[in-house]
Amino acid sequence: MTGPAPVARLTVLAPDGAPEITAGDDLAAMVADLFDLEDGDVVAVTSKVVSKAEGRVRAGDREGALAGETVRVVARRGPTAIVRTHHGLTLAAAGVDASNVATGHVVLLPADPDASARMIRRRLTELTDRVVAVLVTDTAGRPWREGQTDIAIGAAGLRVLESYDGRTDPHGNPLTVTAPAVADQLAGAAELAKGKLAGRPFAVLRGRADLVLPVDEDGPGATALLRPEHADMFGYGAREAVVRALAGDPDAQAGFGAPAQADEVVAALVELTGTRPLVDEGDVVVEAPDPRVAWLVGVAAYAHGWEVVATAGEESTVRLRCLRLRT
Repeated sequence: MTGPAPVARLTVLAPDGAPEITAGDDLAAMVADLFDLEDGDVVAVTSKVVSKAEGRVRAGDREGALAGETVRVVARRGPTAIVRTHHGLTLAAAGVDASNVATGHVVLLPADPDASARMIRRRLTELTDRVVAVLVTDTAGRPWREGQTDIAIGAAGLRVLESYDGRTDPHGNPLTVTAPAVADQLAGAAELAKGKLAGRPFAVLRGRADLVLPVDEDGPGATALLRPEHADMFGYGAREAVVRALAGDPDAQAGFGAPAQADEVVAALVELTGTRPLVDEGDVVVEAPDPRVAWLVGVAAYAHGWEVVATAGEESTVRLRCLRLRT
């Protein structure tokens, strides 16, 4: 007779009792008082209390604080601005928050969430002598789905991605691009227990000790989850991408990602002009006797990371050459 089947279990603890956080507070000491930590625990800390403890509260409103936290605007719809922050995060209002703070003030994101996570982890090790991981979490929307969920914006002592590359499924099929963002999954699970209005900024997740790194290894941090500009297929909103492409500002080109392959450029030009360009020694050669066609070619080239070079002596012919992506 066989025994019961093995059970996978993830436990999330988020007790009441955390005080109001002010600048200079020792968050790790609060966590140590609230929890009896075990080796392999993952401690999730809401970014807002990290920011408060680090003195990131400012007088003013969200709109006033937005510019200083923004590298570039990704999309804007009415009063809502989705921006890329100096952290490399893409968030509504740059993560600037006016809730759970005194009227007339806002809370900015931590200046370096990974560093914040490392500091809390080191302090917890001193206080408890436990090997734990730390997540700094914040709320974010998703471009293809309604609603928001918490994500990890800072991490220490955790494998933030669990790569399945090189493994096979039960049917023998190879897994090549499967890489669950386990740090984000844990952040979302922690938020279910913490809640938005319950005053529980700390949570402990127990059951994934396999993801926790040794005490002397902080890991890559949540920075490893950030998609770089050149790899982002959604660097602008739909409207913003059209305007940027038509304007052709070289400083805005990075938002369109890395330069496209020649066959992608050819396919786009076929759709726009109805004629198939030639590929000659890496250049894309286009017949453009009509000024409107030449203009369309220039717009398409910009959006695909290419430049237009007129061929001497052949006014109706233009060549496209790949540009190195601006950084």
